[in-house]
Amino acid sequence: MQESMDAIVMQDVVKSFRKRTIRGEYTTFKSELLRWLRGQRQPREGGLITALRGINLNIPKGKTVGIIGRNGSGKSTLLKLITGIYTPTSGHLQINGRISALLDLGAGFHPDFSGRENILINGIILGMSRAEVRARMDEIIAFSELGEFIDEPVRTYSSGMYMRLAFAVATHVDPDILIIDEILAVGDEHFSKKSLAKMMDFKKQGKTIVLVTHDLNTVDKWCDLAAWIDGGYVRRVGRSADVTAEYRQAIALAESQSVAFTPPALTEGGGALPQVPGSPSAPPSTAPVRLTGLSLVAPSGEVEPFSPETAVEAHVDFAADERCEDVEFEVSLQTADGKPLYETSTRLEEVPLPRQLPPEGRVRFVLERLGLLAGSYSLVVTARSTGGVSMERRAFQVSSPEAERGVFRPAHRWVVEPAPVAQQVVPALAGDTVPRAAGGGHP
Repeated sequence: MQESMDAIVMQDVVKSFRKRTIRGEYTTFKSELLRWLRGQRQPREGGLITALRGINLNIPKGKTVGIIGRNGSGKSTLLKLITGIYTPTSGHLQINGRISALLDLGAGFHPDFSGRENILINGIILGMSRAEVRARMDEIIAFSELGEFIDEPVRTYSSGMYMRLAFAVATHVDPDILIIDEILAVGDEHFSKKSLAKMMDFKKQGKTIVLVTHDLNTVDKWCDLAAWIDGGYVRRVGRSADVTAEYRQAIALAESQSVAFTPPALTEGGGALPQVPGSPSAPPSTAPVRLTGLSLVAPSGEVEPFSPETAVEAHVDFAADERCEDVEFEVSLQTADGKPLYETSTRLEEVPLPRQLPPEGRVRFVLERLGLLAGSYSLVVTARSTGGVSMERRAFQVSSPEAERGVFRPAHRWVVEPAPVAQQVVPALAGDTVPRAAGGGHP
């Protein structure tokens, strides 16, 4: 049953490469033979470079999934495993459906063949028959907008022309799964919009799309799910807004700590980003006041996505040691990319807290009216004390049928009424015994 629900299944997938141990240089067969006979070049067993360290990832059919992570984290290796360019060193990988990929720009094109000939070759490589490719040839050429250049060698093409031809072929061979590696970053605004429209059409048809990109806003807005690859592992998989928000926090934390990043294959620890406090994979906090849970509850019973008019309570569960002092609870309402919209704390608002917190308890932050427009947001709660800091984060969605723009909806109302009497009559001039009507003279 699981196989029928997932387009891609990866279980404990490891990918390692043999490390080069002999310095590369240009040689001839004669010089190599002489070195071998003289014993100057003994074969040596090289070490392994491990790029992926046990990937467990299922990508559901019909979903658009964004793969994020810093350079060197293993994203491109992951895509090359999915597309069959690499084979796993160990583990299980299963692809359910015809797959088409846009990886390296122009990959698979023969430079001396024309665009038309390369369409035929690539279509056959991707699993189509000659008749199927020829039946779609005109549609592919029209989409690429190459015109008379379609019969010129592709080595004469610009990078934008390469991209247009590659995208047209990959998206017109009727794949079940489309893999994209930053390819949409190349090209003019017109073709980018055209490509996006094609991708939206793919989504409507229920195709599976896997997109590797550094543009987190694209992942937030366009992807159903996101997978964060970090240090050769899958750090987190979930709703795109949740994953990208935690990724942004980890990047900010690494920058604040001046953490140097090394590709995972070259480090024992995997070159991973530091853990975000309160994240699912973070170690337990040792702070005297520890946040143990954060939930958003609508007393009316409304479930997420909330509406702008919903009253919402943040339930912050905590555990406290006897030694805790000077405790402060801080609340930060943020956009999906971590920009603060509103921040306050028990200290700023002089909220009285007991001198000694109970061993376990709950703080309720009550919003009488949420007031946010449709979009993705995060609520970050921090407990601060002299002995340390503990943090929890909760992403949530707001939906609204209104076409308003901005971030929040202030309490307001509209009133239409006739102009006040004072605006209809011109005040009397000095010396006038009778007021003048607006627009008139003395009677």
